[in-house]
Amino acid sequence: MPRLSSGILLYRRDPELQVLLGHMGGPFWARKDEHAWSIPKGEHDQDEDAEAAARREFAEETGHPAPADLLPLGVVRGSKVLTVWAAEGDLDPDAVVSNTFELEWPPRSGRVQEFPEIDRAAWLDLDTARTKLVKGQLPFLDRLVTALA
Repeated sequence: MPRLSSGILLYRRDPELQVLLGHMGGPFWARKDEHAWSIPKGEHDQDEDAEAAARREFAEETGHPAPADLLPLGVVRGSKVLTVWAAEGDLDPDAVVSNTFELEWPPRSGRVQEFPEIDRAAWLDLDTARTKLVKGQLPFLDRLVTALA
């Protein structure tokens, strides 16, 4: 059974079309920028509704509730089956407060540390977003443009 993940791509149109992305937290991503950003999303069980999971994950990773109106952007299949919705809104990226996860770091040290799932967020124009977003999520940018056309 493939792993399931759902998320919400927040966008705004002023001053131009921009998307809110989060830089992935933790030591593996600390020194990476290109293709190290993500749509706020997370895994869920087969029995959890994908939209409900997307709303929950958005709130957990941003510290803010998901917008009421969602626009479906479909599914991308890769290492996970990722379902994404888009929502128009505006959020101060400096006000993003993510939940955390624990990881033994450094490996085999016996020391468990806590890291944010998203260590920072930013509004990015689409050209910049294409260089920052993890490659498996790139189709959602094109789908957003198509959906808003």
